[in-house]
Amino acid sequence: MTVLRDYAAGLTQPTLSQGSADHLGGGNEATPRYDEVVGPDGSLRAPWKRLAEIATQISPEDMHRVTEEIARFLEDDGVTYSRPGERPSRWRLDPVPLVLDAASWQVLEVGLAQRAELLNAVLADLYGDQNLLSSGIVPPAVVLGHRDFNRVMARASANDPRPLVLSATDLGRDQDGTWKVLGDRTQAPSGLGYALENRRVLSRVMPELYREADLHRMAPYFWALRSALLQSASGDLPDPRVVVMSPGLHSETYYDQASIATNLGFPLVQGSDLTVRDGWVLMKTPQRLERVDVILRRVDAAWSDPLELRGDSQLGVAGLAEAVRRGRVRVVNGLGAGVLENPGLLPFLPAACEHLLGEPLRLQSVPTWWCGDPDGLDHVLDHLDELVVRTIDGSDLTLAGASPERIRLTVLARPHAFVGQQPFALSQSPTWRGRTARPAEMTLRTFTLRYGSAYRPLLGGLANVRDGDKSLGSKDVWILKGDTAQPDQGLTDVMPMTSVRSLPATVPRVLDDMFWLGRYAERAEDMLRLVLTTHVLVADYRSRRSTSGGVSLDVLMSGVHRLAGRVHEDDEEDLRSILLDTDRVGSAAHSLEGLRDVLTEVRDQLSLDVWRAFGSVDRATVVLQGSPHSHQIAESAGRMLTAVLALQGVTASMIRDAGWHMGGVGRYLERGVQVCHLLRLITERRGLDVDREVLAAVLTAAESSVTHRRRYRDYVRPAGVLDLLLMDEENPRSLLFSLHRMQEHLAAQPASTGSTRPERLLADLIAEVSETDVSALGAIGGVARPHLVMFLDSVTGQLERIGDAIRDLHFATGPKPRVFGVMPTLAEAAP
Repeated sequence: MTVLRDYAAGLTQPTLSQGSADHLGGGNEATPRYDEVVGPDGSLRAPWKRLAEIATQISPEDMHRVTEEIARFLEDDGVTYSRPGERPSRWRLDPVPLVLDAASWQVLEVGLAQRAELLNAVLADLYGDQNLLSSGIVPPAVVLGHRDFNRVMARASANDPRPLVLSATDLGRDQDGTWKVLGDRTQAPSGLGYALENRRVLSRVMPELYREADLHRMAPYFWALRSALLQSASGDLPDPRVVVMSPGLHSETYYDQASIATNLGFPLVQGSDLTVRDGWVLMKTPQRLERVDVILRRVDAAWSDPLELRGDSQLGVAGLAEAVRRGRVRVVNGLGAGVLENPGLLPFLPAACEHLLGEPLRLQSVPTWWCGDPDGLDHVLDHLDELVVRTIDGSDLTLAGASPERIRLTVLARPHAFVGQQPFALSQSPTWRGRTARPAEMTLRTFTLRYGSAYRPLLGGLANVRDGDKSLGSKDVWILKGDTAQPDQGLTDVMPMTSVRSLPATVPRVLDDMFWLGRYAERAEDMLRLVLTTHVLVADYRSRRSTSGGVSLDVLMSGVHRLAGRVHEDDEEDLRSILLDTDRVGSAAHSLEGLRDVLTEVRDQLSLDVWRAFGSVDRATVVLQGSPHSHQIAESAGRMLTAVLALQGVTASMIRDAGWHMGGVGRYLERGVQVCHLLRLITERRGLDVDREVLAAVLTAAESSVTHRRRYRDYVRPAGVLDLLLMDEENPRSLLFSLHRMQEHLAAQPASTGSTRPERLLADLIAEVSETDVSALGAIGGVARPHLVMFLDSVTGQLERIGDAIRDLHFATGPKPRVFGVMPTLAEAAP
């Protein structure tokens, strides 16, 4: 049997558990569900019949392989989703797509386009003439009582006739196969980046089925989105600057934001990267302030301007609301768009559609009653056991699981703030779990873009599957073409964008990230090399401490502990901790985690190959965690080192802008520091055999053994090692080589003039090192080399001062944002 035949044969409806009291899915367990793949008679539905020749041949073994490949690709691409208060977790994609044919999609497409047009008209009216409120079509309380209605934007000077550029609509299909709107996402719609990644991965792991489907590709939609954002700029600008404004790394959908920025070719910025001067929004760059014309906003409106909105926000830009009111910047979507996510509006949208568009609403919403209406309140209170009761703005999460009596008292205290919604049995779709396909309830998120003068839904989307309250992952959405000649996304061409060559600008925050990218990468590489070198001695001498090899092992372990401290008495366990413990400062794991964080911060500027390198690190980590064997330490360290070296190869293909050069500054500064740390292992004499073994280990850890053998055809001596690792300008691992490369990269920075403090300090250090007598450094005083110790201390201190000077000159963006006082809401101020 194959997967689909097994699924169809074992399908009995319903098979799913009932949803919880705060979830619109579920419904009565006796209610049959609409299945997205199999019809009531057990045959495949029309869209799947086109794919039957290939789809019905997929075996459980094939599906198991595909599932593993999906997980590997998503891991290699670094696709994550962060739930509030949790660490980022891997994005999950089910191998069975949601497939819709052209005929069924056409009905949905018309309804989505109409809905976006309606929401745009409602939004323009609420912040403009407010005819809907004055005529009573929409009760004022349902709007004015919503926390995302921004009064600072409700004035004629701020009125935008096209405030809604991109919207998302969440849909569920009932037992009759009718799509119903579960909710609208207009504040900062997320998911397009995930949808694109789902398509990219599924097309690679199931290429035959993908080719057979003849579905709409997604790339033209992103071209249209880019064009629409450029066209959103005020005036007739030849090259408007568009940015994507993100809350930052800890946003739950940061991957999605970075993916959008990358695919559109726009900078990903944070509020601290922008400022407002004389009503203009400007982006901070090392050279100057550059005007921003359009902001694709992924920060909720309330947090977007601490001056006029939430005073405790450090995510926004002070003065942004005023810049919008003056028409000097276009924010997509408008700062008040979040009010449309209000479920209290749903009962009034049919009348609003008749009033504003003169036509009936095509897509019906889930049945909703607003408790601010007496009849609605009575209905909700009489059916508390049947309805999901929630606030209109999501401000009160305490009702989930509450008793009917408590819900009644809470609603009666503020009826205008609550709605009751009728749950229904969502459709189900086969979801691969374990080694079988089982039904799971499904919702669909669609996206609609204002392109030109009309709204165009994406022919695709993002489906989500769940079992009750538990999310099982996402699905790719395939919209089949009705005619093979039909252009993808129905777009024969894309409106003109700009033919002007844009000059990329790098904000100081990105320079800071790139600087630490270089430092963390070099720090991780050098520690991994030291671990590999040390582990050889651990394997041979851990039980023979009194031998020369055992003493050499103690010396190398002291080098490890100088950088990362000591956690375990057992050397082998301590090295294992160096590779696994991300909380151990100085460890390879800590450096790799820091590297991952800064790479994520600048994700929009990097290729996917970066994340494939990190996929190798993650797999090496998992293997080491599951293996108690000693050899696995060296094996995993080697794989991690290979991944770091691959990462450096990927960054070598980046454009040679200020960010790339700053990565070079960080890399070579850290290499200088690490060389000094490594050479501290030879500052004492410990006997001829031990000294030779330690010198050889230092050369190995510095990746200079082969070079030394070619240069010095004799025993390993301190003078030769010091000359090779300090003074040899042809050795890329030497201190002087690193300082010269650092000088070149630093000179390429826009703020460098040849006389800035970092450049002066670096020039002085180069001169000092160049004039140093290597033979004097190797001189013995008792059992130590005091001149070498003083030299290494001096160089390390100067490198730290250079790093501080670089930070002060190149990364500074002025004082940190101030936190203003926050006025309490009416609900908070009420006794």
